[in-house]
Amino acid sequence: MEICGIGAVTGYGWGREMLWDGLISGKPAASLTGGHGRYRNESAWIAAVPEGGDPADGRGRFARAMRAAAREAIEDAKGRGWTPGRRVGLLHAVVLGETYLWKDFYGPENGYLRPRDYLALMPSTPMSTFMREHGFHGPAMNVSAMCASGNAGLLTAKAWLDAGVVDDVVLVATDLSLTPENVLHFRDLGVVVTDREPLDCCRPFQEGSSGFVMGEASVGMVLSNSSDAPYAVTLGGAMSHDAYHVTSIDPEYREVRRCFTDALDNAGVAASEVGYVNAHGPGTAQCDRVEAAILEELFTPDTGIYSMKPLTGHCQGAASAVEVAVAALGYERGSIPAPPVVAEAHPQLRHGEFALDGRLTVKSSLGMGGHNSVVVLAPASA
Repeated sequence: MEICGIGAVTGYGWGREMLWDGLISGKPAASLTGGHGRYRNESAWIAAVPEGGDPADGRGRFARAMRAAAREAIEDAKGRGWTPGRRVGLLHAVVLGETYLWKDFYGPENGYLRPRDYLALMPSTPMSTFMREHGFHGPAMNVSAMCASGNAGLLTAKAWLDAGVVDDVVLVATDLSLTPENVLHFRDLGVVVTDREPLDCCRPFQEGSSGFVMGEASVGMVLSNSSDAPYAVTLGGAMSHDAYHVTSIDPEYREVRRCFTDALDNAGVAASEVGYVNAHGPGTAQCDRVEAAILEELFTPDTGIYSMKPLTGHCQGAASAVEVAVAALGYERGSIPAPPVVAEAHPQLRHGEFALDGRLTVKSSLGMGGHNSVVVLAPASA
């Protein structure tokens, strides 16, 4: 399955080039934002999507970002020679929908909205308006697997294409949920840091990492088996579940390990063919520990590992989609703009802008609650 179009709305701004340029700069997308904390009298480092988009796409930034990312991906794919088939499906990877609008609905709006505006709160509405805009008639559905939702969407799209259910798929992963309440509760869980700059606290596979800074994003991808100039190819992948705890990873790593090996088997490749692990890498002790252990156990000593979260922030339900998009863009552009190393690091950690040599990329994503996912990507020329 080919990735033949990419669109992005992130903390860096509206558009995939703003994402790429922001990453190249080596500067995190997060900024110090007021109105947070238990009494709204604190500031927090968050990588929120800035205001923007087309008001005609919806009342909230969520719908506007979803439509903008998908639209950019479609325009990009068409510019690269893609022609939509008769059955174009839509998959929307999402965990929390219009959080800001729901907050207003239960708060200042006191439950009173015009029926049309109330319908805009439903997750089906931006999907329906998107399908109508483009005249697509394939299946349309949401996919939700916490932080693994983007990978889950990719694997679902591949299953649809392989089974002949669709001719093409537009995958969008959207998470714009950084209300002060949501940020506060993730901080109270002990995984989010709000009072320190991103590179000071979020250091995946480096000494002194203490968690992640939260981010927002919407990423669109056009997926097909008939593209003239794809960015990258999804060879296969796998998902599993720890069935262990609502937040913690099984310390034996059994299902995470199995997910990696199943993904390689599904893609029909050997671990020795993998050059890069594009890690979940949130900077938390348990996640970094398990991915470093799997790296050392399954892959060769020259396999690099990197995480984009110090720069993009942890974009929750859209996290793995952002990181897949970076890997796909990197294959075409010949390099990956990874975060800088700021402390003693794992010897296989890649950092700064580093050149790609054409080997495979494994993209792992570990969703809270035990959702494990691994996708195997190859350059288009492979």
